[in-house]
Amino acid sequence: MSMMKFQTVERDSFFSRLDFRPKLFVVMIVTIIAFAWESPLLQLILAVVIVATCLLVGVKWSYIRTILLIMIPFYLLLLLTHAFFNRDQVMALEGYDSLDQLRRIFTFPENWPIIGGSFATWDGLIYGFNVIFKTLTLTLVIPLAVFTTEVNNMIVGMVRAKIPYKIAFIFSSTLRFFPLLIGEFTAIIEAQRLRGLAMEKMSPIKRVKVYSKVAVPLILGALVKSQQLEVVLQSKAFSGSPDRTYLHESILKPADYAIMVFFTVFFLTAFFLLIYYKIGTFGGPI
Repeated sequence: MSMMKFQTVERDSFFSRLDFRPKLFVVMIVTIIAFAWESPLLQLILAVVIVATCLLVGVKWSYIRTILLIMIPFYLLLLLTHAFFNRDQVMALEGYDSLDQLRRIFTFPENWPIIGGSFATWDGLIYGFNVIFKTLTLTLVIPLAVFTTEVNNMIVGMVRAKIPYKIAFIFSSTLRFFPLLIGEFTAIIEAQRLRGLAMEKMSPIKRVKVYSKVAVPLILGALVKSQQLEVVLQSKAFSGSPDRTYLHESILKPADYAIMVFFTVFFLTAFFLLIYYKIGTFGGPI
């Protein structure tokens, strides 16, 4: 991948040919549904669908795997905290009146110091899985839209969606900065290798120390580039006005309308079932 290109999807797909506006609509609907549902099963299905869609449209498995590996400690902490401490919320969602109604996994002996008498519950653990699947969905739905759209098309699509041009410009500039920062980070590490730094032979703790030292020149380089960008914008009399010409056009096609209609129906159906049949609630039918 070119360092000047943030887009990681190399495969042409139905989703990558869509306008950015229906992609934003999909992200919005999926995010709302993920927050509204409290059912671990439905959250699991939604997360699996998002992961499968990411793979189908060309998001690299290495990226998804990296996200999962980074999030594993956080997920384990979520399971522990919800299993041991999330009792009031679970009781309210289940409609329980006392702690005795919670299904216990195990209880520490009363004579143990500090943790004596503490217990973990299946209800809290299951709710922890609900939160894990929810965060996984929210983490991967953004790359689904961003990685399948060229940055210039994003700006035009966001402006056509009535998002202020300054916000669209800041968003696109941020996306363009990431490859530059990654390139600088790689260059610094390679320079250290040429000076005899053998990263492969270091322990994880020593590697963390090396990476922490890299942060200083990396931050300074980012500050210099941001100042250069400010000078360039001022020299071009940047005003942030959306009343300008665009090289790329943003035109909604039948496929774009079809996607928006489908997710509108999905949104209305999900909330109808949630409100009237409790499908999607914690401890509900599904």
